[in-house]
Amino acid sequence: MGILSTISTPADLKALPFDMLEQLAQEVRDFLVEKVSATGGHLGPNLGVVELTIAIHRIFDSPRDPIIFDTSHQSYVHKIFTGRAQQFDTLRQKGGLSGYTCRSESEHDWTESSHASAALSYADGLAKAFEINGESDRTVVAVVGDGALTGGMCWEALNNIAASKNRKVVVVVNDNGRSYSPTIGGLAENLANLRMRTSYDKVMEHGKTTLKSLGWVGERTFEALHAFKEGVKSTVIPTEMFSDLGIKYIGPVNGHHQRALDSAMSYARDFDGPIIVHVVTEKGRGYAPAENDTEELMHSTGQINPETGLPLKLSNPDWTSVFSRELVKAGRNRDDIVAITAAMAGPTGLSEFQKHFPHRFFDVGIAEQHALTSAAGLALGGLHPVVAVYATFLNRAFDQLLMDVALLGQPVTVVLDRAGVTGSDGASHNGVWDFAITSVIPGIKVAAPRDADRLASLFHEAISITGPTVVRFPKGELPPTIPAIDTLSDGVEILHYTDSPLGESAPAVLVVAIGAMSQQGLAVARALEIDGLSVTVVDPRWVVPVAPSIVALAAEHDLVVTIEDGVIHGGIGALISEALSSSIVDTPVRHLAFPEIFPLHASRSELLAEVGLDEAGCISAVREWVDQLFPSEPSE
Repeated sequence: MGILSTISTPADLKALPFDMLEQLAQEVRDFLVEKVSATGGHLGPNLGVVELTIAIHRIFDSPRDPIIFDTSHQSYVHKIFTGRAQQFDTLRQKGGLSGYTCRSESEHDWTESSHASAALSYADGLAKAFEINGESDRTVVAVVGDGALTGGMCWEALNNIAASKNRKVVVVVNDNGRSYSPTIGGLAENLANLRMRTSYDKVMEHGKTTLKSLGWVGERTFEALHAFKEGVKSTVIPTEMFSDLGIKYIGPVNGHHQRALDSAMSYARDFDGPIIVHVVTEKGRGYAPAENDTEELMHSTGQINPETGLPLKLSNPDWTSVFSRELVKAGRNRDDIVAITAAMAGPTGLSEFQKHFPHRFFDVGIAEQHALTSAAGLALGGLHPVVAVYATFLNRAFDQLLMDVALLGQPVTVVLDRAGVTGSDGASHNGVWDFAITSVIPGIKVAAPRDADRLASLFHEAISITGPTVVRFPKGELPPTIPAIDTLSDGVEILHYTDSPLGESAPAVLVVAIGAMSQQGLAVARALEIDGLSVTVVDPRWVVPVAPSIVALAAEHDLVVTIEDGVIHGGIGALISEALSSSIVDTPVRHLAFPEIFPLHASRSELLAEVGLDEAGCISAVREWVDQLFPSEPSE
């Protein structure tokens, strides 16, 4: 591994001669391609921050100076320099290295949520804590992507960071967009070099004071010069990113020029107060397959051939592709269908809709709260918005769904991708909270399809409803289609029914299988049949509100078992229990659902098995409940 093999701490990096850093950067890129191609992960973002991470760790004193990565999917290089290179063969695998910063892994990791736009708020709070504790020599470094600055939390935090001129907060804006133009590169670097000189600050302050002391003429001259400065700055800085917040700004800095980065970080470290360092990087830099991936620059990959960048395994049809297909169909049939994404058109299946109906597609950036309220506005204007987000990101837009969409009774359909247990992306990417947070909203209807056919039909039903609707589905490949043997008047589908050979003396169990957990429901039924029980398995399809036929069936059975991959507290099982209670149905109810924990990274199947939600775990739990409730009945 050459130079890289000698680096296991930030101190090793600081001791490395400057003329060896270019070779180190290349070795890091080679290492990333080798390891991530074998495990999958966020390759493009990390290839783009190699020099930047080198500079940050050389100039600042981690962990005394906290380094906080917004989203933190670009923290692989940080992990390498903080002693975790030997663990990269286990990246994103059960018991292995997390794909994000992780507090239990290293003292250098301060946060671990992978939701965007939060780093600056963490930084603001840490800086305030250091001030209160008299630790004014500590600097907080927040690395935030330009995309994350589309999130409102960043600007709320910047407003507070700007309020103090003494707290040492360095906001490193990692601008990896492709708007960095060579025609203005020279001007940008010259401006950056000028601003990074302490003499520049002194001259500007002296000139400001002198001019203003000259009365009316001086005031006008200062205003003209200030306007010129801002005009020049706006030619090299995206105006939507930076406004006059009263925070010192330097940049743009070439994010792959080590001396420029070291100079910028040294200046920021020594600056007395909050400062923004605008760094322009190239996502996927140094790896041709990533650089040639014009759509995503290999933002995230599965296992790939390191030489070609091509997937090792061809992808089978997945849930997202089915939704994407049906959305385009809906767009062709109805002019009022519009689609909204929060900066994730490709991953949530909206890209095809965008290609066919660009004027009816809206990317609001990483701003889920705004997405929902904007959707409410579109609905008020007579349209039917479809908002597609990962289920975990709906958490941050709950208030808007509740108060801005549902309170007004607007026809907005929220499509939740990666719902339930998702696996390798870790705790904050698992979408296990969506049932609990949506089921408390008055008037909302929530659908959980079990296969591709039900996803198609439920989505079209959802967009025909005049109030708020949610359609949720898991991550990954589609399961086999499960046909219904009967459909009840309210849409509940019966998937399995059998009478016990023992007749009425045998307990009758109703299994309510929610969405993608229908496979587990059928496995339970097969096991209970062997035990001589009568078993009915139903798929509600629409899980909120609880269908009347579920209540009626429960009254006819001796035990109700609900199976879902959402959290047990406030989930669909709890909702069914409440419905039975209010209808004075006393049939015992038992719930199989995700426990109240933050799951560590592992595959979906591994996580389900770990918490007893795989087929074997579900069968074991239900048999135990049957033995407890009906001890005299035959049981294996």
